[in-house]
Amino acid sequence: MRPFRFRRHTVPPNRFKEKIMKTTRRRSRELAVQAVYQSLINRTAAPEIAKNIREMSDFAKADEELFNKLFFGTQTNAADYIQKIRPLLDRDEKDLNPIERAVLLTACHELSAMPETPYPVIINEAIEVTKTFGGTDGHKFVNGILDKLAAQIRPDEPKRR
Repeated sequence: MRPFRFRRHTVPPNRFKEKIMKTTRRRSRELAVQAVYQSLINRTAAPEIAKNIREMSDFAKADEELFNKLFFGTQTNAADYIQKIRPLLDRDEKDLNPIERAVLLTACHELSAMPETPYPVIINEAIEVTKTFGGTDGHKFVNGILDKLAAQIRPDEPKRR
């Protein structure tokens, strides 16, 4: 009879508790959405909001150029973007969750002004940001709206498979 030996078991990594490494571009998008959200809620001037965001500890890990393009571009063209988004909504845009509204506006700017970024990447990033900050099923709503919006803004870009 063999003596009893304790076995060493390898424990699989807990996927739910893994810290996901965010890219600098993802952080920039998250911070831009937070800045747009602040502007929607507080009606504070854009330079003051940008200054506050830059003072956050996460900002050091972000792409400042992308943040500036997203935030200030969204602020400058928000009224135009609302006009593009409004027909795609099943409700008034003022009834939108402020986070979803901020994500849609920011993604609309990226779709309109940054053709170098493929639209599936923009939609995926918007979904991930919505999952981080939004409600339970907000990402599904954002996905549906941005899919339709991308087809309007970038009709010549190849479709996803």
